[in-house]
Amino acid sequence: MNAMQQYLAEEVAVDYADGIITRREALRRLGLLGAGVAAATALLAACGRADDAPSAPTPGGTSSGSPGTAGGSTPAGPPPMATAPITFAGPSGRTLRGSWAAAASPRGAVLVIHENRGLTDHIRSVAGRLAASGFSALAIDLLSEEGGTESFRDPAQATAALNAAPPARFMADLEAGVDELLRRAPGRKPGAVGFCFGGGMVWSLLASGEPRLAAAAPFYGPLPDNADFSGSPNAAVLGVYAEQDARVNASRDAARAALQKAGLTHEIVTFPGVNHAFFNDTGARYNAAAAAEAYQRLTDWFGRHLG
Repeated sequence: MNAMQQYLAEEVAVDYADGIITRREALRRLGLLGAGVAAATALLAACGRADDAPSAPTPGGTSSGSPGTAGGSTPAGPPPMATAPITFAGPSGRTLRGSWAAAASPRGAVLVIHENRGLTDHIRSVAGRLAASGFSALAIDLLSEEGGTESFRDPAQATAALNAAPPARFMADLEAGVDELLRRAPGRKPGAVGFCFGGGMVWSLLASGEPRLAAAAPFYGPLPDNADFSGSPNAAVLGVYAEQDARVNASRDAARAALQKAGLTHEIVTFPGVNHAFFNDTGARYNAAAAAEAYQRLTDWFGRHLG
C-alpha cells in the first residue's frame, strides 16, 4: 500500500472502532480496498472495539460524509448558490468532470476537492456556499476517469476506485482543475480546499509544486511523506485539524515544520472537542458550532489571500 491507500484502510477501521459501521460492513469495505481477510481482521482487532453494535443505524454512513443519522443538520455558511455540472479538458486528452458555482462578483476562485466518496452533493454544496461568500468554485471529480462519481451506486466502491487509481493521475487532474479555474475566473487568484482524502490531496498538490495557488486549506488531511512545499511558494496555508482525530493529528507537527521550512504564510488551527470530518453536515461526526467557526475562518483566510 502507498500512504494514501493505508490512510483509506485505516479510515474504515476507525469508523468501525467508533461504532459508525458494523464489523461485517468494515470487512466488506476493506475487501473492496484489496485487503485480505487476515489483514482486514488484524486491522480491526487493533482498533480495540469491544462490541459489534453500531452507535447509529448508518449502513451507508462513514466519517467521510455518506449520509448518517447523526448528521443532516443545517450546514455551515450561507445558503449555497446553484452549481452546474461541467466538463473540461484534462491531461492526455482526457475529459474531466466537476460542478461549477460562479460568484456574482468574485473575490477569488477556489478548487474544492472531495472526500473519499467522490463528488457528492455535500461537496457540491461547499462549492455553492463559497460562491455565495464571493469565491467562484469548482468542485472537481477525481473519479472522472471511471465515468464520474455518479457511476458508482455503492459509495464504498467509489472509495475503492480512488484507492486503485495512480496518485500521479490525481495531481495531473488537480493541475488541470487549476487551469480551468483560471480560464473561468480570469484575473482572480486561485485557491484550494479539500476535506479528509481531499485534504490530503491539497497537501500533495502543494508538495508536487503548484506555484499558481495563492491560498490553500487542507481540512484534516493526511500529509504525504517527506513533504516539501518549496515548489508552491505563493500559497498561504490554513491547516484545519480536529482535537479527537489522533490518526491525522500524528502528522500535524510535521506539516507545521514543512510549512516553516518552505517559508510559507500559514496558520494551524485545531478545533477542540471534535473529531475527523466535523465539517460534513451529512456525516455522523458533524459539529455545527465548530463547522460554522471553521467556515468563517476559511472565508476570512481566502478573503485575505485571494481577494
